[in-house]
Amino acid sequence: MLRTASRRALLGASASLLSLMAAPTFAQSAATPPAAPATTGQVAEIVVTAQRLDAARSEIEPALGATTYSMPEAFINNLPSGANVQLNQVILQAPGVAQDSFGQLHIRGDHGNIQYRLNNVILPEGLQVFGQSLSPRLAANVDLITGALPAQYGIRDAGIVNITTKSGFKNGGEVGVYGGSHGMVEPSIEYGGSSGATSGFFSGSYTGTDVGIESPDGRGTPLHDHSDQYQAFGYLDRILDDASRISLIAGTSQDKFQFPNVSGLQPDTGFSQNGGTAFPSEKLNQNQKEGTSYGIVTYLKTTDKFTGQASVFARYSELQYTPDVTGELLFNGIAQAARKTDLSFGTQLEGVYKLTDTHTVRGGAIISIDHTTSKTNSQVFAVDVTGAQIGRAAETIIDNSKADAQTYSAYLQDEWKPFDSLTVNYGLRFDQLNAFRHENQLSPRVNVVWKPMEGTTVHAGYARYFSPPPFELVSSESFLKFVGTSAEAPGTQNDLPKSERDNYFDVGAQQKIGGLTLGVDVYDKEAKNLVDEGQFGAPIILTPFNYKVGYSRGVELSANYVNGGLSAYGNFAISRAQGKDIISSQFNFDPGDLAYIQNHFIFLDHDQTYSASAGLAYKFGEGTRVSGDLIYGSGLRLTPDGAPPNSGHVNGYTQVNLSVAHEFEMAGGPLTVRADVINLFDKEYQIRNGTGVGVGAPQFGPRRGFYAGISKAF
Repeated sequence: MLRTASRRALLGASASLLSLMAAPTFAQSAATPPAAPATTGQVAEIVVTAQRLDAARSEIEPALGATTYSMPEAFINNLPSGANVQLNQVILQAPGVAQDSFGQLHIRGDHGNIQYRLNNVILPEGLQVFGQSLSPRLAANVDLITGALPAQYGIRDAGIVNITTKSGFKNGGEVGVYGGSHGMVEPSIEYGGSSGATSGFFSGSYTGTDVGIESPDGRGTPLHDHSDQYQAFGYLDRILDDASRISLIAGTSQDKFQFPNVSGLQPDTGFSQNGGTAFPSEKLNQNQKEGTSYGIVTYLKTTDKFTGQASVFARYSELQYTPDVTGELLFNGIAQAARKTDLSFGTQLEGVYKLTDTHTVRGGAIISIDHTTSKTNSQVFAVDVTGAQIGRAAETIIDNSKADAQTYSAYLQDEWKPFDSLTVNYGLRFDQLNAFRHENQLSPRVNVVWKPMEGTTVHAGYARYFSPPPFELVSSESFLKFVGTSAEAPGTQNDLPKSERDNYFDVGAQQKIGGLTLGVDVYDKEAKNLVDEGQFGAPIILTPFNYKVGYSRGVELSANYVNGGLSAYGNFAISRAQGKDIISSQFNFDPGDLAYIQNHFIFLDHDQTYSASAGLAYKFGEGTRVSGDLIYGSGLRLTPDGAPPNSGHVNGYTQVNLSVAHEFEMAGGPLTVRADVINLFDKEYQIRNGTGVGVGAPQFGPRRGFYAGISKAF
């Protein structure tokens, strides 16, 4: 089950280890590692050493004073679809998380601003929009860390998704196949093993589905919406001695998507291509490829008082959009082939030193370098001052560019324990950005965690944040090239996006009563240069822009219960996010909207007032497990006809999913079969209706689907 707390602040130097159960439950804390398996002495010694090194690694970056929701492997397996689900659907079960189209998530009123980490090492951002490069298959545990973050976290601060990867101390694996409705099929394999001081883990999968992108019209299986998605992940480590280890992480995700079509439409723009004006919408053939590959090498060294970790990381991603030239020209007045690439690499150096019994000092430095390229080939019509087409055929506009960025970050903080029941963590972080703009900020952080009695934890914190816009998404398109064409932008002003600067406050409490845990968290973010993102144009490549000022505020409530084979959780969040005065990338917006927003706060397009998630699981005897979950949303924003921007919202929805699984004991390893129902009541609901600031097209949630899987351990 989900666990919420400022958990590590009160554990001192002890290890925080997971006790995984068949039903979702809390991750349990322990002061010492569990006993090694009863195997040979050499293997037992290696396992204990690895656990000690894992515990030392966790002490480098404890989320002191922040709010952490933990979702261990057992919790993931109990979700309908289990590890076959995409990672965003796992995170969606945490409080304060709202879903959006294209698999996007919004945490506490932010558009994106999420940082992903593998074993506490930063995974650079990429260009993927529809696909997801990380699979739940690789996760032993997924932590979502939010709130007033300590100084080691920066640049992306709405939420930190830290995945503790699986590793192989026991030779064996699992092979399976999963599939069902809407043409979905997903074969997969996992294997882990060790030899002496070396261990490793590998997972791979292929997903084929006829609902690659959300339906634009509510159909269960949209027209022209097939997707092929390939994922692979590998982890390898070697224990050098009882105090050091080196590890390697490598992974790739390669995806192809068709753009779904709405049937029965014809162009009404008045354009013609060589005399032709008709084109049935169901015949459109638009496609997008997305690929990303990444690697991380880490060296860990620990002593009695000091633990240090040095990592180098790299990620290469590519996005390519192929238009239906004739169809898009007639429907939109532009057909743009686009290819973007981004190469990011850097280093992360961090350490912790036990200065005294009451003071633990932590510090680090992170350097990241990005190189991005953009190539577009646009077919457009020449038009006169009235917008009427000139000539019989389209003309070509080529726009190519490249850019570089460097980010330098450093932090230092002290964990002070004046009393056993009180922890104060305070520090400073400095970030320097050299990109389209040169910006920097010194950011103070402070968190207080108090445990007045057994089972009660109270925390409060303040953080100053510095969040640059996603560099790889900043548009360098020379929009002036399109003046006098059918793709002319609504405006001509184009100030470069700025880094967001926030004052963030967070207060929360947790109470444990037997198997029941209750939590509450209240937050307030006051933003300058608030960063948002929008879709402008046919290629689904998001573009960042700024509101001059903005805020997000909210309350999160959580409840978790565990009793024997029964576990349950429920989360409810209230959020409000608004911005005023768009001050960058203005050419993308309607002048009337810009004028209104300049003097009025409006809701951010991704604002959702109420969000909720809940789940229940029960294990019968030794082999049968039933579970279910739900998500609720009051609806993202839309713009009603004639009303102010983002002043309305789509209808609220509740989606219910069910699962049943049984494990048969067999020679060589158990055989597991499962059956799942997604959207049990076949609720048809919109995620987007195609209106709102920076919103490009309508999307619907998934319709009812029946799925089954079988897997065999070996």
